[in-house]
Amino acid sequence: MTSKLAAILLSGTLATTLLAPNLATPAAAASFDCERTDLAPDEKVICDTRVLNDADVKMVTTFDILTSLLAMGNRDKLREEQSAWLKKRQACGGDAACLTGAYEERMKQLNEAYEGLSRPL
Repeated sequence: MTSKLAAILLSGTLATTLLAPNLATPAAAASFDCERTDLAPDEKVICDTRVLNDADVKMVTTFDILTSLLAMGNRDKLREEQSAWLKKRQACGGDAACLTGAYEERMKQLNEAYEGLSRPL
């Protein structure tokens, strides 16, 4: 076997090994553990719905990055807004359409907060 062919097979094997666990297990959302047995109705739907899971990952990642860029007072305000949003998300229960709307609204808010950041010239 040529070294080039061996490298291709090895990289394919590595990719399969790395990706296979993700295909066999439930989705892991960024903001909570989908393996918990006491998931709330909204969390169950997020874990079971790829689009909502992806929205959760994107929202949490954006929130974390934005939090690190803000000054202390604005950071506290953003965290308070996040807590209020989480209550709104929880109120959706198992309604996927409501959850989708909640994530879209929160991402709009986070994007607006990012756009409002002061940037050096």
